[in-house]
Amino acid sequence: MGRKVTIFTGQWADLSFSELAQIMSGIGYDGLEIACWGDHLDVQKAAEDSSYVEEKLEILAKNNLGVWAIGNHLAGQCVGDRYDPRLDNFAPEKYAGQPEEIRKWAVEEMKLTAVAAKNLGVEVVTGFTGSPIWKFFYSFPQTTEAMIEEGFEQIVELWNPILDVFKENGVKFALEVHPTEIAFDFYTTEKLLDKFDWRPEFGINFDPSHLIWQGMTPHLFLRDFSERIYHVHMKDAAVSLNGREGILGSHLPFGDRRRGWDFRSLGHGAVDFDEIIRELNKMNYTGPLSVEWEDSGMDRIYGAEEALRFVRNVDFDPSNLAFDDSMEK
Repeated sequence: MGRKVTIFTGQWADLSFSELAQIMSGIGYDGLEIACWGDHLDVQKAAEDSSYVEEKLEILAKNNLGVWAIGNHLAGQCVGDRYDPRLDNFAPEKYAGQPEEIRKWAVEEMKLTAVAAKNLGVEVVTGFTGSPIWKFFYSFPQTTEAMIEEGFEQIVELWNPILDVFKENGVKFALEVHPTEIAFDFYTTEKLLDKFDWRPEFGINFDPSHLIWQGMTPHLFLRDFSERIYHVHMKDAAVSLNGREGILGSHLPFGDRRRGWDFRSLGHGAVDFDEIIRELNKMNYTGPLSVEWEDSGMDRIYGAEEALRFVRNVDFDPSNLAFDDSMEK
């Protein structure tokens, strides 16, 4: 099948786009899933300036890299989130402390992202939607059903005009199902897709690391939503409960050994990637497998190198025959 192996650039935004492209080409990646922050991609420039797009594509070509998806998680989070000062880190400084201005900026930024993707020749944008009801995930103080419904309706109201622009540009949005998003597990994903009437512009960026620590079986999630899997992240996570650690993380930072779960580089966690590849083969997913490095306990260059080897090794083509076909006289 030869699925392309890419790496998401979001955790490498301290490096210039040119420098990162050279590094990842040297390691052996097929392409980049380009993040829309740092100097990696300015979506307004990419939407309006053809010379800017040509410059990015030339850097990729020079390093024998392709691009099949771009990611704008930070602006997407600002579209649907209930404001707190953390969103100031994602929006332009001039909007700090102004929730409605941040939201207006984010909505326009996501619309521009669709145009930027088209100009780059990309058909998928990965990202977040944000959630006005994430703080309600534990129902105390008491959370009413009406409050939850209102939150889902708000996301649909905010995102449908954005998705209209995606449709106009022939681009799909792939939500990374993820705690802090309005869709973070099976039932919330199903509910959100229903709320959007399963419009084809809205699908899923599958990342098993966000499911495994919640107690879900990632390859079954793939099976259930196979028609809406538009992109795949390759990332692992480990659960290490020993009677003291809690599954909610205890407000400890990623990388703290006292956490009840943490992200891991590929092969160092609990995700069964063999089952995931088998499911991807069954559903005929031919898009990229995009490594996302988020292991605070491992050098990231070592992690990027090892992860590429891991993905190349675990990915395999489906069989085109039954093993017992030849067992006939």
